[in-house]
Amino acid sequence: MGRLLFLLLVCSVQVWAQLPGLNIKKTAERIVVDAEMNEAVWRDAEVANHFKQFFPFDSSYAQAQTEVRMTYDDSFIYLYAILHSKEKDTYVTPSLRRDFRGEANDSFVVQFDTFKDNTNSFQFGVNPYGVQREGLVANGGSGAQSDLSLNWDNKWYSEAKILDGKWVCEFAIPFKSLRYKHGLSSWNVNFYRINSANAERSTWAPIPRNFPLISLAFTRPLIWDKPLDKPGSNVSLIPYAAARINQNFEKNEPQSESFAWGGDAKIALGPALNLDLTINPDFSQVEVDQQVTNLDRFEIFFPERRQFFLENADLFSDFGGEGMRPFFSRRIGVTRDQNTGQNVENPIYFGARLSGKVNNNLRVGLLTMQAGEDRNNNLPSTNYTVATFQRKLFARSNIGMIFINKQAFQDSIGADFLVSPQKFNRVIGLDYNLASKDNRWNGKFYYHRSLTNNQTDSAFAMSARLAYNTLRWEVSGTAMNIGANYNPEVGFARRKDYMRLAPTTWYNFYPQSRIINNHGPGLDFDVIGNKKYGITDYDFNFMYRIRFQSTAQFNIRLRQEYVYLFSAFDPTNTGGLELANGTDYTNKVVVANYFSDARKKFFFDIATRSGEYFNGNRLNFSGTINYRAQPYAVLSLNYSYNKINLPAPYKSAELVLVGPRFDITFSRNVFWTTFVQYNNQINNVNINSRLQWRFRPVSDLFISYTDNYFASDELKDGIQYQSWQPKLRAIVLKFTYWLNL
Repeated sequence: MGRLLFLLLVCSVQVWAQLPGLNIKKTAERIVVDAEMNEAVWRDAEVANHFKQFFPFDSSYAQAQTEVRMTYDDSFIYLYAILHSKEKDTYVTPSLRRDFRGEANDSFVVQFDTFKDNTNSFQFGVNPYGVQREGLVANGGSGAQSDLSLNWDNKWYSEAKILDGKWVCEFAIPFKSLRYKHGLSSWNVNFYRINSANAERSTWAPIPRNFPLISLAFTRPLIWDKPLDKPGSNVSLIPYAAARINQNFEKNEPQSESFAWGGDAKIALGPALNLDLTINPDFSQVEVDQQVTNLDRFEIFFPERRQFFLENADLFSDFGGEGMRPFFSRRIGVTRDQNTGQNVENPIYFGARLSGKVNNNLRVGLLTMQAGEDRNNNLPSTNYTVATFQRKLFARSNIGMIFINKQAFQDSIGADFLVSPQKFNRVIGLDYNLASKDNRWNGKFYYHRSLTNNQTDSAFAMSARLAYNTLRWEVSGTAMNIGANYNPEVGFARRKDYMRLAPTTWYNFYPQSRIINNHGPGLDFDVIGNKKYGITDYDFNFMYRIRFQSTAQFNIRLRQEYVYLFSAFDPTNTGGLELANGTDYTNKVVVANYFSDARKKFFFDIATRSGEYFNGNRLNFSGTINYRAQPYAVLSLNYSYNKINLPAPYKSAELVLVGPRFDITFSRNVFWTTFVQYNNQINNVNINSRLQWRFRPVSDLFISYTDNYFASDELKDGIQYQSWQPKLRAIVLKFTYWLNL
């Protein structure tokens, strides 16, 4: 144990030489954001150039070079970039919709690590068509896709132009849109570019290609000519008004109309500490979740999409690990509609959230929300409170604590109590996040405990994960122990009462090839068990993966898996005869997926998980087919097909989920998305159509239409419903406006 602690300390304090930086000087000149280098300040500004390749190689300078200049005044940070290319190059954009992402889309991005902690950053980017994206990077950009959130919105300005042999862009980012500590003489910064013509990705501060492109372990200093002052008062009001028409056909209810108003306020309590307030929030403009065919014995995780919960979201939601989170914000203000099986909005009366940096080493978070009653689920109006802090340790590591309390102040359903209720659910937890200076070592170690009014033993969750990553080797291991009575009601816990051991090893080859960039084998096993039943699950995998120079990817694994059913289960999840508890099954499965070259107008991905399945067999195909009518539309089709054959008397099933999606962007400010989902497993057809007009920065007009139908004939509660008979229909008109005071 002592050697392990010594190793963790050594990894956390490794010394890494600082690369030369970029000097930024203040200007008194008025700058017009028009992608024209007309102002004199640009001719005198220092240039960040000599970009290095990240992909396909990391040992040479980029073929398509980039030049970046920066300046600032009292209100804005300005940036001008020249992105050289070949004269005949064409550029790839998914559409004109904001917040694009993908390795094949031409773009230029700047990342500001304003506290120099190499852990969190603000990201701003554009593509050659002037489409904006902004996001937040958490956890040092260490590798998880969730480390980059593009759901965060803020006000800033940009323009881009395509010229002969290059494209150019110009940014104006308000200091008030950032969080930073005044008095610092420098920030950490990096720029990266994606050039689709030769599938090249390049960065100013070099990043080894075995790490993520957004990694904050590799940055350079942005050196101010004088320390920054405080940004001044920063208060934003975001009121909304919404009109809604609903009709529930299943309950034979008449059409109802409603009007709602409310809004948010963002108040800067300091350069890096922000107070968010909300009254009667409305999330009707948020897209519906993408459905999945549910063949799992446990709950499925859907990500948070609501804007109020997103800034500094990692302070609250990143405690714990995959499949075991003590706090999951979707437990607040979301319930499940029993008719459609979809998550629907549950009223929130009001809420407040304080989050941000106290100083360079300390982040804090405090959230409280009062949610409305839900009579269908017998839930009274309930208060949710979360308090967290995160203290930086060594170079990039940190330790954090979280406390969560769910408690109703008054039982508005059963009137069992009026004051001082004794029914509560609480969780307290401690996490240590390891991230070495050079990003080779990463890990997470946590211990959480749930508390209820009827306290029981074994109400804990604990885990240790350690990963080592070099150019050739990727080695990681996870050990978990989850108590039988661990109960985070405001969290996400797929299962409890188990111990888990899961090591994984990959080896990478880098051939001299025009076709293959890298490839290599891997071994993985995952064992789960408990004291009562012994080993309940395991899978052993031999894996191989190939990454092509075109950005296409292929992965395959040959798996043997075992499951012991400690409770009865229908493998089709369609209400058929259940396999008996106490039975076990060993199956051989092939798992594979292929992602095509996304630079093409027609691109796709396909996956399969086929082979033996419990006491039968399963044939599975799923994926997405896309066509890009650049730059105005992307037409796509999500699909999932499962043919499950089980011996009599158990039920076989042919499960189909098809989701065509039409994403049309008339301009950079007007977007129309229509998403249709046919799911015969839950006998539902869902149509969600949303028109958005962004008439000013972060100010929108939404028209949202949602409809649900029966996918096939069904007898329910003594009533015969026909296919395509409507279930629930709603249309919403919503107006939001961002006002800076």
